[in-house]
Amino acid sequence: MVRRRQSALTINSFSLSFAIISRFRDRTPPFADTRRNAYVFERSVTLSDGFGESSPGFIDLYKRGCFVLEAKQGGLDTGPKSLFDADTYQTGRERRGIGIRASAGWDAAMKKARYQAERYAKSLPAEDGWPPFLITSDVGYSFEVYADFTLTGKSYLPFPDALTYRITLEHLDREHNRERLRAIWLDPLSLDPARISAKVTTEVAQHLANLAKSLEQTYPEPDRVAAFLMRCIFTFFAEDI
Repeated sequence: MVRRRQSALTINSFSLSFAIISRFRDRTPPFADTRRNAYVFERSVTLSDGFGESSPGFIDLYKRGCFVLEAKQGGLDTGPKSLFDADTYQTGRERRGIGIRASAGWDAAMKKARYQAERYAKSLPAEDGWPPFLITSDVGYSFEVYADFTLTGKSYLPFPDALTYRITLEHLDREHNRERLRAIWLDPLSLDPARISAKVTTEVAQHLANLAKSLEQTYPEPDRVAAFLMRCIFTFFAEDI
């Protein structure tokens, strides 16, 4: 219990520092009535094993309608230490939490954290709904982002893709990474590719409508104008054919 509390303090300190830097506000202390806990650390949930047994669980950081965040702690390979060190005498190496960062064991542990986050999301009350994002974090090192814009909890996939879903702290100097995380906190559905595509399509349609009016006023041949506009539409969607 003491170790869990110490871990929670470390995780909360890291998450809170990041939230302050990124201007994420409105987090509240946890209430005894979990229905009021819309944006809190240590959000309590009841985990079911599917066979009638249940156990308490705690979401490291939760924001209703946005995300569930599960945090872990990895470490660096600092090489062998003295065998007389009380903490390392069995292995001759420093303890590293869930594993050496970027190792196969660490990667497997982070994937396990993703399934743990999904289990927490599943345990939320129905009125909260499924969060569009799951985030796993190695405290002080990285964030890994998964999304399910169907809001059914059936398909949390690496976001935006399997190559760039992990954001390390050293890459937070890149504006697009900070904006992605800010959107997850403040307006998560704005990142839904389907909504972005619909918005772009609407904007293109408006431009074409304006162009059609302009051409009709300039050129008297409606057939030529129509043929030109058809070519424009074909060009916009050519990559999908």
